[in-house]
Amino acid sequence: MVGPKKSLGQHWLKDRDVLMSIADEANITEDDTVLEIGPGLGTLTSELLRRAKKVVAVELDQDLARKLPGQFPGTSLEVMNQDILTFDLRNLPENYVVVANVPYYITSKIIQLLTTATNKPRTIVLLIQKEVAERLAEGPGDMSILAVSAQIYAEVRLGDVVPAELFTPPPKVDSQVVVLEVRDMPLVDPTHEKTFFRVVKAGFVAKRKKLRSSLSSGLHISKQEVEALLQSKGISPDDRAEDLSIQNWIDISKEF
Repeated sequence: MVGPKKSLGQHWLKDRDVLMSIADEANITEDDTVLEIGPGLGTLTSELLRRAKKVVAVELDQDLARKLPGQFPGTSLEVMNQDILTFDLRNLPENYVVVANVPYYITSKIIQLLTTATNKPRTIVLLIQKEVAERLAEGPGDMSILAVSAQIYAEVRLGDVVPAELFTPPPKVDSQVVVLEVRDMPLVDPTHEKTFFRVVKAGFVAKRKKLRSSLSSGLHISKQEVEALLQSKGISPDDRAEDLSIQNWIDISKEF
């Protein structure tokens, strides 16, 4: 058996109940194509193949990619030995589903790739570091730039927590399932995205600062201008970036 490679952040999950639960979250039908990112030993792949019309498994590890097809002869599995960040999502049918157990270092890049693609998935189910999953699902009061960036493109909810001891080798922290139901239309108009993210990044660059200071510094306008802008939208200049809702950010960026 091929051993996990630390350089790729590989941790094998073999608990059948947990694997079934992850697949359940995707609500896969027999007409669906599933994109599995980093199938590893194929333990989750077997659950996906039982439910889907086809599974496209993108695996960066050459050894694993070579062995995987032999484990599922006569099935609809297609294995691609490729980096997911260079994979052309346009080759997949519309309304495909994504299921993946991904390492922390690539989580945000994968979410950005999938939610901003020309051919977006219908649903994204990820097993990721618990702390990151929680950040993705946060609301006003604890918002992060990661949460804002994900939630303008998808409705985000949390699934089961998966203890570290269920993995081989065990990671240092627990993991959690996070589900992103991709919106038909993002909350921000594509023509307005550049300005929207410029404003959001300015707010979060020093998120412990009050908005009058962070936006003034980040947008290169006076504190008086920031105060007037915020007050016109019913937002206190004494708030911090984490306190605002996505609608607040949309209002600010439109005014700016």
